[in-house]
Amino acid sequence: MKKYKLLRIFLGESDSLEGKPLYIAILDTCMEKGLSGGTAFRGIAGFGHKRIIHRDRILTLSGDLPVVVEIIGSEDEIAEVMPDLLKIVDGSGLVTIEDIEVIRPENQ
Repeated sequence: MKKYKLLRIFLGESDSLEGKPLYIAILDTCMEKGLSGGTAFRGIAGFGHKRIIHRDRILTLSGDLPVVVEIIGSEDEIAEVMPDLLKIVDGSGLVTIEDIEVIRPENQ
């Protein structure tokens, strides 16, 4: 069985790189490198190292909701893309990696 990793990056929605949302820059990089898959999720509330709670309010538009980007790839794929991702994130977010087991075969 091939070993896979789940890479999770916690960001703020307003984080950007050269005018592009940071989560899009991360997904673009991972797709270009051929990783197995990735998704960005917008949270309804959260806080980070700055200790400020960001939340979605019905009557107030928040420009900095929490975003989590999850990337799945083989150990080798994640190791290859990690230096690029660390440059992109560059202190803007928290990066975690965990071992996972992929149940569904890749070619289905």
